Amino acid sequence: MWIYEKRLQFPVNIRETNAKLAQNIISQYGGPDGESSAAMRYLSQRYSMKNARVAGVLTDIATEELGHGEMICAIVHQLTRNLSMDEIEKSGFDKYYTDHTLGIWPQAAGGVPFNACEFAVKGDPITDLHEDMAAEQKARTTYDNLLRLCKDSPDVYEVLKFLRAREVVHFQRFGESLRMVQDDLDSKNFYAFNPDFDMSAPCVNKKNDCGCKP
Repeated sequence: MWIYEKRLQFPVNIRETNAKLAQNIISQYGGPDGESSAAMRYLSQRYSMKNARVAGVLTDIATEELGHGEMICAIVHQLTRNLSMDEIEKSGFDKYYTDHTLGIWPQAAGGVPFNACEFAVKGDPITDLHEDMAAEQKARTTYDNLLRLCKDSPDVYEVLKFLRAREVVHFQRFGESLRMVQDDLDSKNFYAFNPDFDMSAPCVNKKNDCGCKP
């Protein structure tokens, strides 16, 4: 169960509209490395994560990513509220406006809609945690790119800088989680099998130096 707190993790108070910038920032809501993908990825992966502490980390970070998605939506909303038709047309926001008016809809900066193919759940703890670490680095890179585009918008810049910092923290926590999962495995060669299915299989290494149980 989630308890919703009616305030953002970091305040969003944007004083000037900028529809062109909004078209780029919305990618972190519905783009391939955005907050929606992150939240869905971690909420889904936690069910096959046998390590309870790591499952808790996945739940914690997924919950935070939902809050980050809310922050991105607040940014886009404040950047586009009360736009005139002239501003919409001159900024190139008219295509988005045609389909969604000034509503918030998950898509990438290039206009590609959000879809579940943008994240993976393999049911293997090693694979999933490497996916998670890579995802956080890709999100960090996307925020780096956005920060370069909004240096003239300090109200936006400070929020994105906060979100970027949280991606770094998440990467570190998933790195710690990966080590916990590796420590749980009783084989040194933890890339050779999925412990849920292959632990009882005979070792194919005749030298018997891989650490597997005989």
